[in-house]
Amino acid sequence: MVVLVLSLVAVAQSSGEAVYKTKCQSCHGVAGIPSAAMAKALNVKPATDPSVKGKSEAQMIELTKNGVGKMPGYKGKLSDAEIKSAVAYFHSFAR
Repeated sequence: MVVLVLSLVAVAQSSGEAVYKTKCQSCHGVAGIPSAAMAKALNVKPATDPSVKGKSEAQMIELTKNGVGKMPGYKGKLSDAEIKSAVAYFHSFAR
């Protein structure tokens, strides 16, 4: 049973990482830190910024679904599970 749970956690993490790399990384950066140019052009803040760290997972999921600023919404483009896993992966950079 423990092996199954750990396997499911590993799949979820790798799924979140895969979604992040394909859909988010180009703007948000490899480790949640955007390039200076991207940060300036799109007003993208790093995962470690207090204004980002202060958002709950639910808030981040809603922002990802609906978009914010110049970031498009991913509702209908990604499943709820993909969005949740990508947000969890992004949040891991803030720890």
